[in-house]
This record gives sequence, C-alpha cells and structure tokens, in this order.
Amino acid sequence: MAIVKINPIKIEGRWNSGVALDLHTTSSTPIGYNEFGYMQFDTVRPEIAELLYRLKNRADKDAAGPIIETAVNFLTAHRDKFDSIVPVPPSHQRALQPVIVLTEGIGAALCIPVLSCITTTRPTTQLKNVTDSEERKKQVEGLYQVDATQTRGRRILLFDDLYRSGTTMNSITELLLDAGQATTVNAVTITKTRSNH
Repeated sequence: MAIVKINPIKIEGRWNSGVALDLHTTSSTPIGYNEFGYMQFDTVRPEIAELLYRLKNRADKDAAGPIIETAVNFLTAHRDKFDSIVPVPPSHQRALQPVIVLTEGIGAALCIPVLSCITTTRPTTQLKNVTDSEERKKQVEGLYQVDATQTRGRRILLFDDLYRSGTTMNSITELLLDAGQATTVNAVTITKTRSNH
C-alpha cells in the first residue's frame, strides 16, 4: 500500500462536515523572473499535494494510485456517512481529468457508486482567477444543474481535488440538497489552499 502521510483540515460550508486531506502548499517563495517576465516560485508541497500536482499539471497517471489509496484509507472510517460520491465537474478541459480519475478510483475501492449527476449550463471560467467573493458567487449562479433521479434520498460525498474559497462546492451542495433532494451532503477534497484567493 502506498498510503502517504496527511494532515486533515476541516473545511466549513453548507455541507454536514467537510475535510481537506492536506494543504495545497506549505510555502511558496519568489525566486525571480524567468525569460518571459513571469515570477517563478520555489514551492514546497505536502506529499499528497505533490502527487496531485503531478497528476494535474503533468498528466502523471502513476500519481493517482497513492492519492486514491490515501483517500480510501481516510474515508473508510466515515463510510457509514455516505452511499454515493459526486464529483465536482472539472472547470476546464484536460486530456486527463484528475477529479474524475480520483473519484472513480475511490468509488471502485469503496464499492460506492459515482454519480455524474451535476452538469454545467454554460462554459465555466476558472474561479481561481476571480478574487472577489461576490463576483465568484455571480459566476456560479445558475451554472450547475442536477439530475435528481440519481440523487433523491441519497447520502452524498461531494468530492473535489482542491478547496480554495468553497464557492463552487457550496453552490453544488445547495443544489444537491434542494433540487437534488439528497438526504445529506458531506465534502472531501485532496488539498486546500492556504488562503481563499
């Protein structure tokens, strides 16, 4: 088993309970500009965050296994709180979608159905570039829709790879509980940023 050491952090939101398995970075020090005029950083990440970085930014499929095993190891103790997993839809196109790869791996290991029941009503912009919280809320208003036939009466674990401000996950949680008629929603992410911006 390739379980990595994690430092779970509580994440607050509309869900019953939520946890990020670790921080996204532990430090990020500016080290000067590159030849294109962009500031470069010496970034230190916890082990699971480094694996996530490899999966997301380098399409390194080998990094998915230890992330999935670590998440499954953590979630096994909370297995009675959910009966299905719902992934947050990816915000931009990648050949390899980390959220989907990880959700399917976790679902298979825990023998829990993965419900791809959340769809977007229009193309999404990446919220990480929007720092104003009111503007973030406007961006996600009416953005998601749910297939309630999949979620009605379910105890859902909402899954994303990264927690920043919680805007997207809160919006989807409300949708799952209201239009989706889910019984409960709990949330888990692999990492959490140190700030909400």
